[in-house]
Amino acid sequence: MLGRSRRFWADFILGALILGPLAAPFLAGSNLPLLPQIAQIIYTMGHHVCPQPEMALMLNPPWLMAVCMRCYGTLMAVLGTRWLISQSPRGEEWYWLHQYGWRGWAIAVGLMLFYPGEWWLQMQGVWAYSNWLVFPFGGVAGLGLGLLIMPLIYGKGQVRQITLEPK
Repeated sequence: MLGRSRRFWADFILGALILGPLAAPFLAGSNLPLLPQIAQIIYTMGHHVCPQPEMALMLNPPWLMAVCMRCYGTLMAVLGTRWLISQSPRGEEWYWLHQYGWRGWAIAVGLMLFYPGEWWLQMQGVWAYSNWLVFPFGGVAGLGLGLLIMPLIYGKGQVRQITLEPK
């Protein structure tokens, strides 16, 4: 029962993370009671996790999405790995990184570093902010995170060390 509850809450939180940034501009622009306050909570959360919330898409003028497209790319890739784990019979396919021990963690961290790496290059003036550019960098980071954590969250696959050296 604990596993089912953990999966429910993981899906609930992932759903809120994906829908919240999209809903915030519409809730903020609403004249209905409490909806602008809910939007403010979402915006506050977004401003604490997103390095460039001012670069978010304008969905309901003058209201922006709650996070930039780099952050949203990360969320979409995590959602993609959530779908992938639902299609995975045992969570032991070669692409699930948890099963490789520290090597899997290193690969995941390397992929997740695409997010701050792109942001750093942008801050250094290598390129300007572009939604078309930052979205895939966030996606690579989300892919690294999802490929590491999904089998662990959804209880598929055993955490085991796979050795890559010949016997």
